[in-house]
Amino acid sequence: MTPNPMERPKQPNPPQPPKKSKPDPNQSVQRPNRPTPRNNTNNHQGGGGNRGGGNRGGGGGRDPQQSPSPWLYEDCERQADRTASFVEYLRWMRSPDPTHKDATKVQILQKAEENAQYHQRLKQLNDRTKAIAGNDNTFQVKCSWRIRVGGHRGPESILLPAFDALGMPYIPSATLRGVARTQAIREKMSESGMTWKEADKAVAPYFGHLEASNKANRSGKVVFLDAYPLPNKLGLTVDMANNIWKWENDALPSYNPNPNPFLSLKEPTFLIGLRLVTSCRNTAILDQVKKWLIAGLQKGIGSQINSGYGALMKAGAGQAECGFFTVQFSLEGQLIHGRQKFTKWSWNNRHQKWQMRGRADAEVRPIAFKSMLRYWFRTFALGVLPPAQVQDWEATLFGGINPKRWGWVRVQILNGRVTKEEPQGKQDQCGEQVGDLILSYSPEAPLNEHQTIEKLFKALTWMMFHLGGVGQGARRPCYSRTTRQHAPWYRGSTLYPEGNDNFWKLPDTVDEFKDLFQQRLQDFYQALGQFNQRQILTNHPLVVGQVNGNSWSEAIDRHCQIVVVSGSDANDKGFAVKVLHQQFHDLEHNRSVQEAKNLCGGIGRTVIASPIWIADLGDYQVVTVFGANENPRKTYLESLKHKSDEFSKIWPMP
Repeated sequence: MTPNPMERPKQPNPPQPPKKSKPDPNQSVQRPNRPTPRNNTNNHQGGGGNRGGGNRGGGGGRDPQQSPSPWLYEDCERQADRTASFVEYLRWMRSPDPTHKDATKVQILQKAEENAQYHQRLKQLNDRTKAIAGNDNTFQVKCSWRIRVGGHRGPESILLPAFDALGMPYIPSATLRGVARTQAIREKMSESGMTWKEADKAVAPYFGHLEASNKANRSGKVVFLDAYPLPNKLGLTVDMANNIWKWENDALPSYNPNPNPFLSLKEPTFLIGLRLVTSCRNTAILDQVKKWLIAGLQKGIGSQINSGYGALMKAGAGQAECGFFTVQFSLEGQLIHGRQKFTKWSWNNRHQKWQMRGRADAEVRPIAFKSMLRYWFRTFALGVLPPAQVQDWEATLFGGINPKRWGWVRVQILNGRVTKEEPQGKQDQCGEQVGDLILSYSPEAPLNEHQTIEKLFKALTWMMFHLGGVGQGARRPCYSRTTRQHAPWYRGSTLYPEGNDNFWKLPDTVDEFKDLFQQRLQDFYQALGQFNQRQILTNHPLVVGQVNGNSWSEAIDRHCQIVVVSGSDANDKGFAVKVLHQQFHDLEHNRSVQEAKNLCGGIGRTVIASPIWIADLGDYQVVTVFGANENPRKTYLESLKHKSDEFSKIWPMP
């Protein structure tokens, strides 16, 4: 049984040191011993029993056969590590860098999600909102995906949402007031051409302003109440942030996946309440503020708005903004995943340590599409602009921390859902996700740049759909493995646009597709040149980084090739993938392990991403090869050309 978080755990008997036990992940790492058979006596054996921490341990009476999460057991009072801060003592009671830090973080966050019982308290809070504001002054808003409002960094930098004094997730009243006021100011600026400062004073009759000439307008006329989720709705759930690419000062970005779990609210419905102050009886003021608030909530609230978080819609308030570009899509194969769900601890005899293998949780995530658009923008821009300019424009368009930018483009997905779960057996069909991808301007996008933004992102989105997929298997198209003896039964990810207009219509031949792709490339580079007020010379691309057999840059530069090919398929995979896997297995057979990784990627001390992308468009495949002038990648392109029925080079452009 898991402990009741509201009760103090029972004090264990004085622990006895075991003869041999599995290591406690919260102690300093020592070479582990094989576990001894479980002792069913009442004495608690564990990795140390001294109070305090450090090398003296903090195991506090853990059965050596238990999995490495000792603070979760009701019969074990966890002793704090001496190096832990006060917050860590209260919440984690472990050293700041234990051996199993990441897996235990996932476990405890999942327990917080699964064991939370907020129904009664949330009902009381919503009833209180109705009583204070009155039924006529409350309304519900629904989040179509996730929301991250306020909050702070908790132990080990976990992002936590805003909680009230009793630990209930909510939207603070000050946040709602800020949303309504900001929306009002922006509307005044748009309607009357005012500056921000002028518009701020113009809305003083509603929200108050300390410098208002009329003393009656120095305080607000509307009271905003804290907004709480409705009970019986989805609430706190584990979320995942993963900054895959990282810029290091002026150097090229490095591939370094860094998944970090945190808590957000998934598809919540909030009850919003507001009323006039006691000294005001003008209901027109309340109605106007309510309109501003509804419009502001629809644009988004909280953090990561441009990545699909935070949009709140009132029932009957109309549709969400359509944006400057919308496309329906479907994705087949390896699906987009949000987080790894905790399963169980298992002991690895080979490596002599505890392991937790999570279960991927499929979720249609707008931020996955934004990350892929960002990736392809970076790779194309690096071939024609210096890295410092690419970094600056990437932050300008997509947002960034250094330099700090909000971003000009917002990425949303409506109607996102998993229509087919990933297969559990050979007879199951491959997984499928669908949704509507919407690109819109953020408030930071200058009006005079709207047309250029639209041109660049239409071309970029088209190329993204025809260069690869989205998610874990993005670098290969979906292909079957059902002839194998073991799962996974499908690999890769194929992204399909479902639009019927001419923009998405593909030609029949390889050469016609090459011409169409090059036209989209020209549109992209023309828009990029307009941002930089210079002409982009696509026939003289740059050389990015050092290229050899073991090293390449993920950039569409002079050493990159993009080709479109057709040829005979294998039974379970397309032509380009078949040729790639043949060469890969030949290298493995010859024990050229490193060369095989330089072709298809792999995992060693670091993760090596494959330098080859393949998209299967039915009658032909599009293949992108980074560092194509060096083997084994050069050999792969030669094999493609030799074995293909049709072969045409898209990049470098003539």
